[in-house]
Amino acid sequence: MNFVSIRIITGDVARLVGFYERATGVQASWANDDFAELRTASATLAIGSTRTVPLFAPGSAEPAANRSVIVEFLVDDVDGVYQNLTEFVADFVNEPTTMPWGNRALLFRDPDGNLVNFFTPVTPEAVERFAR
Repeated sequence: MNFVSIRIITGDVARLVGFYERATGVQASWANDDFAELRTASATLAIGSTRTVPLFAPGSAEPAANRSVIVEFLVDDVDGVYQNLTEFVADFVNEPTTMPWGNRALLFRDPDGNLVNFFTPVTPEAVERFAR
């Protein structure tokens, strides 16, 4: 089994895709007005419209209601990325902080309120965990 993607359901696909394109520097691939994907080397962030929810099961997903999942991106320099994000991210949860598990992490919210973590491994153990 391979974990390949996570999907965020939103009421405004264009707005959320634009935010993630700007935050990550990854260009989205659009299937149609209701669905786009930002593909990275290791996983895909899919963004779907509320209009796609009934295709799975009516009422099975609700936009802007997440309070348990954090979407995470490994970046080369979280402090440098933070400086760029301050131009357009309105809701930072914390500034870059070194965590006990060895990652320097930046937590913020996307326009729908979903938590996003950009992190850089900084201790030798953390660097080794993410070596490719």
